[in-house]
Amino acid sequence: MINWQSIETVMLDMDGTLLDLHFDNFFWLQYLPKRFADIHQQDEQQCRIDLTARFEQQRGNLNWYCLDYWSEQLQVDIPALKREVEHMITIRPHVLSFLQQLQQSSMQVMLVTNAHQHSLDIKMDKTGLRPLFDKLVVSHDFKRPKEQREFWQRLKIRHPYNPATTLLIDDTLSVLRSAQDYGIQHLLTLLQPDSQQRKREHTEFPAILHFDEIMPINNTGS
Repeated sequence: MINWQSIETVMLDMDGTLLDLHFDNFFWLQYLPKRFADIHQQDEQQCRIDLTARFEQQRGNLNWYCLDYWSEQLQVDIPALKREVEHMITIRPHVLSFLQQLQQSSMQVMLVTNAHQHSLDIKMDKTGLRPLFDKLVVSHDFKRPKEQREFWQRLKIRHPYNPATTLLIDDTLSVLRSAQDYGIQHLLTLLQPDSQQRKREHTEFPAILHFDEIMPINNTGS
């Protein structure tokens, strides 16, 4: 599926790619509405409906991913609430072995996420994956989400890469389309970003269930 000899840079998404998306879906769709209702003394079911609608209004924008924005909008400490359930953060199968093999290769390895810096810190602290990347990239630093072509342009200026020899692995279709539009040649997605949901039956881009399907990595450089 991947000719590793032709890859110089590997860009990896975090939530739904390296980490099980179940944590995020649980937090935003179940735990936060419950805690919001408790804090503000409102009906939980109505809070869930209202919050879901508010979240959808920001989908695809940086605000959708911004914990500072939602903390202000909802008048709750989102990072603190995330830490209440951080025990649910889990690494997807074979990810650790995959990242360790990448580190032994000649490739540049970048975590490229739309997640807010607070979310990144919580998840890196919990998983211990931080040392396995050459660079950690947060789209907020570029004022554009990965869904927008300008993000990839700005990323290339700050962290030079060749789109023709770059592999992006991401579970979000709109991100993959944006990267493809910019010219990133090697694109891969996931069949089951959330372990508690059904596998995707059809994907627009080549897909894997787990990372062992694209191992071993044969790229040791000169």
